Amino acid sequence: MNEHVEPAGTVEVPVAPATESVTVLPVPVEPPKAEPAPRPQKRAMPKWESTARERVRSAVRRFSKPLADLVTRDANEGDTRLIVTDFLCEALGYDKYEDLTTEYQVRGEFADYGIRVDRQLIAFIEVKRCTQKLGARHLRQVLSYAVNEGVEWMILTNGQAWQVWHLTGGLPVQVDLTLEVDLLGEESLAHKSDALFHLSKEAIKHRLLDELWQEKAATSARSLASIVLSENVVEAIRKELRRQTSYNGDVEQLAKILKSDVLRAEVLS
Repeated sequence: MNEHVEPAGTVEVPVAPATESVTVLPVPVEPPKAEPAPRPQKRAMPKWESTARERVRSAVRRFSKPLADLVTRDANEGDTRLIVTDFLCEALGYDKYEDLTTEYQVRGEFADYGIRVDRQLIAFIEVKRCTQKLGARHLRQVLSYAVNEGVEWMILTNGQAWQVWHLTGGLPVQVDLTLEVDLLGEESLAHKSDALFHLSKEAIKHRLLDELWQEKAATSARSLASIVLSENVVEAIRKELRRQTSYNGDVEQLAKILKSDVLRAEVLS
């Protein structure tokens, strides 16, 4: 009997069905978030400055009552000078004998005080009666001392109000109000003491009063007006005007309109 025999070495191997194709969708990747810009670091306050600021702050608080009493009794100019001297020493840090000169003679006239820092005359002070309002006449008086002695800083005070003026030489000279404080006014204690700190001996030695004046001068109405009327700015205004209105104006005409209709006359003088 014949039997069916499989050929040697032949093995049936099952074949797996074809794999179905799979579409892989891309996974959305969020773009990296921008790092926030670092905040500008505040200037670290040196020890001398924090000490001077605290001294001024304490003195402004302490002097308010005796000063108010002085005003109430309408004290004379001599009594006003006494409290001014105390404030200069106790609040602003001047040495009564080394830094202050009373009745400083200038060409036959006498300034109430001259202030020296490191033996250099840096300011004149004119003191008026505590109830007398400071005015242009008093400024002219102390200005004459400053011009004759080549001093930049002038201070007017009646004990209550303090005005600090800066003199810039030239023809004519230029006089700018740098700061004004009323010790009995409605401003906060912090406002008063922060302003008067610039008059302290330490602040003047480190030229912080000069920095305050430079900031005031740079941002004054007169300074900003001159920038607005500069050629580059007027040209930029002309281009923006054309973009917004399609009107292509003339630079000289726009400058005249800015002078006559937009800017105040007093800042153009």
